[in-house]
Amino acid sequence: MLKLINISKKLGNFALTDINIDIHDGEYYVLLGRSGSGKTQLLELIAGLNDPDSGEIWLNNKNVTKKKIQERNVGLVFQDYAIFPNMTVFGNIAYSLHSRKPGKKVINQKVWQVAEEMNIAHLLNRFTHNLSCGELQRVALARTLITSPRLLLLDEPMASIDASLKDDIKRTLRHLNRKGLTIVHVTHDYREALSLSSRVGVIHNGHIIQEGSPAAVFRKPVNKFVARYAGIKNFFRVKFFREAGRFKARCDGNLVFTLSEDSYPSEGLLILRSDGIKLYNSEPLSGFDNCFKGIVKEIIPSEYGMEIMVNAGEIFYIDISVNDFKILQIGESSEVWITFPPESGIALPGSV
Repeated sequence: MLKLINISKKLGNFALTDINIDIHDGEYYVLLGRSGSGKTQLLELIAGLNDPDSGEIWLNNKNVTKKKIQERNVGLVFQDYAIFPNMTVFGNIAYSLHSRKPGKKVINQKVWQVAEEMNIAHLLNRFTHNLSCGELQRVALARTLITSPRLLLLDEPMASIDASLKDDIKRTLRHLNRKGLTIVHVTHDYREALSLSSRVGVIHNGHIIQEGSPAAVFRKPVNKFVARYAGIKNFFRVKFFREAGRFKARCDGNLVFTLSEDSYPSEGLLILRSDGIKLYNSEPLSGFDNCFKGIVKEIIPSEYGMEIMVNAGEIFYIDISVNDFKILQIGESSEVWITFPPESGIALPGSV
């Protein structure tokens, strides 16, 4: 469907370098990166708004590297929607059809169909200046979809939408993708990637640094940058060694972790997901490989429940539900025990 081969583009002091992406028909591909990472610039190259300095862009087995956006059969929805305030919703949606001159009857029929699909048919006679951000996003989607693009490009589609409306837009995008529309969606929010993508690429400083399924990328990050993006807070500088037939990791503060069988560097980082650590208010039964006593230093409400910061010789961040927090009946300065299984530890080489 879409293939980028060694795409490079210099933009002032910034450059996209040797970008290679292969997206199949029907995929939902999320390009994840911080502001200034190059994700919007890459989207504009795919759309045909700019030309790469080197490399090739292929769409449906055709080299479109030098083709204009009008010749690529792609739809692009900008972050700011680019809605015309002096037109009604109907006028905005129909705008891209006028140059094709399909006739008034066909325009009316197509506008009504796409407005129904976007659940904005009741807004067709309204002007856009008093629409909500969620409604504007649906108008922008409808205006793009009316041209029947093979590929939909989305630039931060939920950046300006209230949290309460994001689920509705996500459902709409999942529906479009399930109908067979291939989507490339750029965002800075990894939660969007988790909930929408079939594949995700992480871009940083103009390079794709990891690519794969959301589970593969966020459960097995290749470096500290990706791990932080995935919400991981537990990083331990360690030296790896083998003792009594088991792999171990010794922290700078001399805390020793037991790890599962794997290949490890001599030293590096060990990372642990906050939801992979168990918390107890008394010493658990024996049999745990990694069991440490600590003191609660801070308790912070989070979107998942409560985040508990524990000093057990190293600082650990643990996510627990509100219900578990009530059962534990702990507070700051409480003595607690933490455990995690050997397979929870993810090793990263020392160079990252």
